Formats: sequence, structure tokens, C-alpha cells
Amino acid sequence: MRDYSEQILNGEGKDDYARYMRTDTLLSLQRRPEEVVHRDELLFQVVHQSTELWLKLACSELAQASEHLARGEEDPAIELLTRACLGVELITGQLDMLRHLSPWDFQTMRTILGHGSGADSPGWRGVQRHSRRLGAAFQAYVDERGLDVAELYRSGQYTAPYRLAEAVIAWDEQVSLWRVRHYKVLTRVIGNGVIGTQGTQVEVLSKLIEHKFFPELWRVRTELTQTGPMGDYHLAEPSS
Repeated sequence: MRDYSEQILNGEGKDDYARYMRTDTLLSLQRRPEEVVHRDELLFQVVHQSTELWLKLACSELAQASEHLARGEEDPAIELLTRACLGVELITGQLDMLRHLSPWDFQTMRTILGHGSGADSPGWRGVQRHSRRLGAAFQAYVDERGLDVAELYRSGQYTAPYRLAEAVIAWDEQVSLWRVRHYKVLTRVIGNGVIGTQGTQVEVLSKLIEHKFFPELWRVRTELTQTGPMGDYHLAEPSS
């Protein structure tokens, strides 16, 4: 009879779970109790370190989705984009943990953050890089098939290209929602009109929220509104 208590994996750790998950290393990556200047450093590091892990996974999904797109394989690309979106949704939700940081206590924590900034996040840089590649792959997919994206929305709701376009824009939207939530949590903790850890005005982040990875897919919405049955009614008046 097999002995399931026997450790069969090589590596560090007292059991196979520890060896495969590398829990000894993982759980040693946070500052030790004797190193922290405030107890909430553990909260702060766990949120940000887990964010990096989820973004690593999301970027992997994006990369493979782009590869499927290049081969014209819509369904696998859609599935992977959906998974990537869920990963960003999860890190958006966990930002609520940072709402429990006391604004005053966080001032103590800022003294040991150096010039560290979310702009330097490997995960965020990966999101930017892989989103650009996804955009290029989607555009190539559209061009090779001679698709009119606006017409696709008018007539192709249940087609693979339509579902693909919606999966692409869903990714863009989810990243934007994450950035909105991050900005709101940040201002809740440190306020408005202040300078961040890299000397950037907090208000700059609010402007970056408007950034779109796939502006052409957003412009299609405007085109559909302007050319729809009530297009003239919905045209915006020039601002005075």
C-alpha cells in the first residue's frame, strides 16, 4: 500500500506542498516583525505582492491570447482574455483592504518606502506591454479578414469576431476600473493636492485613468450612437 506521508518531490520544505508551492520562500518575502515601523506593513506588502502575482498570470494569459489570435483561433483567445480580466477584477477587489489603513499611520509607513511607486510595478509594465501586443494582434485579425468593426456590432452579435471584440474591450475596461479604484483608495489614504513617492502630483493619476489601450473599439461606440436612429439627438453640443 502506498505511503502518502512520504515526500516524493525534490526541493526545500518539510513536505511536498511546501516544496511545490515554495512556501518557505514565499512567506519569507515580507518584512519581519522586528523590521517593520508599523504593523500594517504586512497588509501593505501582501496586497501589493499578491497583485504582482495576479498580474504575472494575467500577462501570461494575454500573451497566449495574442498567439491564438495570430492563428485565427478566437475561442481560446476569448477564454484567456476572460481569465485575465478576472485576475484584474480580483486585484481590484483586494484594494479594499487598503481602505483600512489609517491616513496618519500611513505617514509613518511612507518613511520606509523610498521612491517606490506603482509606476515601477513589473506587473503594470507587463500589462502595458502585453496590451499593446494584444492590440496589434487584434488589428491584424481585423485587417486580414477585412472586417468593418462598426458593421460587426450592427449585425454580428453572436459571431466569434463580435465576441472577440467584446473580450478585448472588456480587458481594457477592467484595467481602467482597477486604476480608478487604486486612485480612489490612494486619495482616501493620502489626500489630494499632494506629492507621491516619486514626486508626482496625485492628480496626474486621475488623468491617466482616461487612457485607453484600444481607442478604436471605444470610438466604434461613438460611431454607432451617431449613426443610430437617434444619432442627431445624441450629438454633443459644442462646449462654450
